[in-house]
Amino acid sequence: MDAAAEARLRELLTSCATEADLDVNLRMFNGKTPTAKQCQEQVGTDASGQPITRAMQLGQEKHTVALRCVQARLSVERPGGFSLEQRYRYGRDTKTLELISPGEEQALIRAGRTGRLRGTIVPDIVIHSGDPLRAEASYDFKFPCPIGKEGIWRMYPEGHPWKGRLQGEMYEEALGVDAFRVSPIVGVY
Repeated sequence: MDAAAEARLRELLTSCATEADLDVNLRMFNGKTPTAKQCQEQVGTDASGQPITRAMQLGQEKHTVALRCVQARLSVERPGGFSLEQRYRYGRDTKTLELISPGEEQALIRAGRTGRLRGTIVPDIVIHSGDPLRAEASYDFKFPCPIGKEGIWRMYPEGHPWKGRLQGEMYEEALGVDAFRVSPIVGVY
């Protein structure tokens, strides 16, 4: 990817992140930005009983909107040259990388074999030249709540095969390319 194409891509991703942020805030907060207190409010629990905060809920919704935007725009700009939420299995010992199809992923979930998905990576966007195993760059949306905080890479927790490592570090190691974060207004970093 040349410098001009990379600049267009960064602009497109920033635009999608900003539009998603504005769209969701408009629907859920009448266009206002949620406060720190609102971001930390618990709005539910997940399947394992862990709390879900409004920040987490907003982040999920904004991801959905941003990825829909990226799909529409990159389908025109880079047809066949990107993947969204592609799951990869990475063997750290062997340095092997393989694709997990959405069908395989769903079959493992239906069969109750989600342990086979443990230690996989799922970058939001992978740019490639037509083969998702030959990545050129990866990008992950981060929607800090409240806005103004830096979107950070998630740290893998205790008990995870990559505990203590950052999400972006594992993307870079597995894919062999730079991993970038994308946030509203701030852009790609």
